Amino acid sequence: MTAKDGDGWTHCGRGHQHWGVYGASGLLAVHHTARASYVLMQKRALWSHHGGTWGLPGGAIDSHEDAITGALREAHEETALSRDALRVRGVYLDDHGGWAYQTVIATAAEKLPVHLNMESTALRWVTLAELPRRRLHPGFAETWPVVREMLKPLVVVVDAANVIGARAEHGWWRDRAGATSRLLAELVELAVDGVIAPIEGLPLLTRRFPQMVVVVEGAARGAKVPEGLIDVRAAEGSGDDAIVEVVREAPVWETVLVVTADRGLRERVQAEGALVTGPKWLLGQLP
Repeated sequence: MTAKDGDGWTHCGRGHQHWGVYGASGLLAVHHTARASYVLMQKRALWSHHGGTWGLPGGAIDSHEDAITGALREAHEETALSRDALRVRGVYLDDHGGWAYQTVIATAAEKLPVHLNMESTALRWVTLAELPRRRLHPGFAETWPVVREMLKPLVVVVDAANVIGARAEHGWWRDRAGATSRLLAELVELAVDGVIAPIEGLPLLTRRFPQMVVVVEGAARGAKVPEGLIDVRAAEGSGDDAIVEVVREAPVWETVLVVTADRGLRERVQAEGALVTGPKWLLGQLP
């Protein structure tokens, strides 16, 4: 287990040659605005495989790395991007049979400054409309129509009262704050580990890392709020009204999924453009 032990050529089940003994991964960094979305593209050095084409910063995964670690490391080496400036949103697996390339999708709050190394002749933040007009790396060109549909960040809005009721934990109604505290702690773990269950209406990713917004109301407002990757909203009045407001506040480039079994709430958020799923989808993924 040494640095760069993944470097080397190998063949997949289709008989094609690929760089990366343990597979490879690349970083698809995207910056969204109300007018356009931008992807960071790398023009490969002429001496490299498919030199002169545009693709993603990335490379071979080492034996001790997962796809995210490898993609972020390679991107830092090739562009000087810092992981602290990015939020990983998902991973897409392109399986070639015995070898795989994994695209790590991450959002940036701005078009971050980048710096070339010897593996690139140019780095550009390119709009989605402009991207297909460039001479693309063949592998990226093949997957781009699929990956493009996965760029919208996912926001999961949890109707805490409804999920806790569906869980039917013994005695939860006598200690709503305690039951909510336990749910919040589990949601932090899920936010770290990622969501793997498919979502109806969305393209399939190996793993998603959504923003979690949890709406609590009534006695549950006394729940212990853990530090971590979840946003807890204490409803001043109706929890349903607070959830609808969260959906309305979402920018156009985000996809919102509301977790609830409440029929009236489902109809309201769907009218605002949100997707919906039942508590079973969420409960089945909790640790």
